[in-house]
Amino acid sequence: LSFNFSSACVVLSQGTKPFFLLAGPNVIQSEEHIFKMCRHIKSVTDDLGIEYVFKSSFDKANRTNVKSFRGPGMEEGLKVL
Repeated sequence: LSFNFSSACVVLSQGTKPFFLLAGPNVIQSEEHIFKMCRHIKSVTDDLGIEYVFKSSFDKANRTNVKSFRGPGMEEGLKVL
């Protein structure tokens, strides 16, 4: 399994105790993809002893191209999350 950080949104907290990582794909592509990424990121943060909070969007409206995939929508996205 390879992980490409350029395809994930990563936000690191600064000055927060305990330190945590807020990360996940910018938009939900599928349930399989979400769980695959979540499990992988969780295994890395567990190994490093870092708290992990998963995040992803079901509707990514701020796309540069109006024809770009925005996500599965609220109803389907909330089922996955």
